[in-house]
Amino acid sequence: MAVDQLSNTFSALADPTRRAILGRLAEGEATVNELAEPFPISVQAVSKHLKVLERAGLIARGRDAQWRPCRLQANPLKGVADWVEYYRRHWEESFDRLGSYLKELQRKDKAQEIQRKEKTDGRKK
Repeated sequence: MAVDQLSNTFSALADPTRRAILGRLAEGEATVNELAEPFPISVQAVSKHLKVLERAGLIARGRDAQWRPCRLQANPLKGVADWVEYYRRHWEESFDRLGSYLKELQRKDKAQEIQRKEKTDGRKK
């Protein structure tokens, strides 16, 4: 069964180390050794993370003599952003409806409070 691009992207983004690597690559190209520096894991472990990111299309690896830079490929993130945007709109609309409903309840409560006060004031006279 083929996995769709969005699933590949989410799978790659599921790991905090890979997200941190992408954050670093957003600043510019870096080698595997440079990417491995801040992590308490081996260069080989970082290399495995890079393979996952590469399979997901989130990074590309180049070759310039002995220098093998990695660079961010942000195109797959557009699919994630589009997917999230759909649900953001859904939740905003739901929250707007909830807000309207709560305002209506508050309005009714206020009207009932005024009626109770008028009844109480009427008995005092």
